[in-house]
Amino acid sequence: MNAADEILDIVDENDRVIGQSPRGEAYARGLRHRCAFIHVRDAEDRIFVHRRTPTKLVFPSLYDMWVGGVVGAGESYDDAALREAEEELGVSGLPRPAYLFKFLYDDGAGRTWWSAVYEVRCDLPVNPQAEEVAWHGFLPEDEVERRLTEWEWVPDGLDAYERFKAYRSLG
Repeated sequence: MNAADEILDIVDENDRVIGQSPRGEAYARGLRHRCAFIHVRDAEDRIFVHRRTPTKLVFPSLYDMWVGGVVGAGESYDDAALREAEEELGVSGLPRPAYLFKFLYDDGAGRTWWSAVYEVRCDLPVNPQAEEVAWHGFLPEDEVERRLTEWEWVPDGLDAYERFKAYRSLG
């Protein structure tokens, strides 16, 4: 199935399902849907970072410090987080990502989605999908911080990363 044809739950400002729509139509019409963001670290505590392929429907060719994606119609955030992490990392048998918090992303220009944020440790060798990931690596946190001003990052990922750092500083 084409990614644009995947059916998504459309949700209101309180994350209640109010309808369903194909992904392509949800994006084109700016319909609020659900996404899962998973922060992945390896055994050395480095962060998984990747560059999206130029063929992605949203934010093509930009860097991201998250894996994840849309939550399918009728799918839970938790199930989507595990499915997306395994798909994007190219692994199976990943531990279930730990839920941290949820926020409403809204860029003010018609891109808005409820975003559930997770973290997981991946000690397995990764083999990301070539159609999703153009480049990848596990980078130390200080290098990720340095690259924030050098590379072009997905805006929702940057928003989630700032919220993630604030969340961690409270813990």
